[in-house]
Amino acid sequence: MLFHLLYPLHVDYSFFNVFRYITFRTIYASITALLLCFIIGPWLIRELGAHQIGQTIRRDGPERHLAKEGTPTMGGLLIVIAVVIPTLLWANLTNPYIWIATFVTIGYGGVGFLDDYKKIIRKDAKGLSAKTKFASQILLAGVAATLIYMDVGIQDKVSIPFFKKLNPSLGILYIPFIIIVIVGASNAVNLTDGLDGLAIGPTIIAAGTYMLFAYLTGHVKIANYLQIPYVPGVG
Repeated sequence: MLFHLLYPLHVDYSFFNVFRYITFRTIYASITALLLCFIIGPWLIRELGAHQIGQTIRRDGPERHLAKEGTPTMGGLLIVIAVVIPTLLWANLTNPYIWIATFVTIGYGGVGFLDDYKKIIRKDAKGLSAKTKFASQILLAGVAATLIYMDVGIQDKVSIPFFKKLNPSLGILYIPFIIIVIVGASNAVNLTDGLDGLAIGPTIIAAGTYMLFAYLTGHVKIANYLQIPYVPGVG
């Protein structure tokens, strides 16, 4: 939003030209996310504690896990807010990839919210069934994959590490490939998360890695130098 409001002013005020640089907007989006966490985080933690919204631990697990019972859950809500709001403020909203990524973020955040909500209501560690969670994740990823594949400018080729000239074209199989990547990445972070509720650790590592990939593949000179697929508009 700020990009569309302020960048056009560069015609009269040259310093607004910085808004066209993705590095500038990325830095300030990160600062915005950090400020949101500082402002909303303490309040949200207090509210979760006041309403006794904490993790319920399975009784058939290791005894030491029981000490973690009551750890505030639903913290993913803060992560979604800290991602979506800065994105809407600083991103180029005419870029379809922004909306696809935002859709997946909100959709997966909604699945996580329902999972935590059912855990709290039932007072057990089951939440949504595995089938329901996987079906929801596959459906959301399928919508995103289809939208990406329908983009006439997208390449349906994959880059295989250490084999520079081996870039097979997947065709329609590109859709299930994207689904596997999205669902797999989501569950990899989820499974890495421990009982302390600090999912933000693996989230930052994974998100930072994908951000680097997006920047490299979206920069035509760097992509050509590294001999990786160039995807216009992603970085």
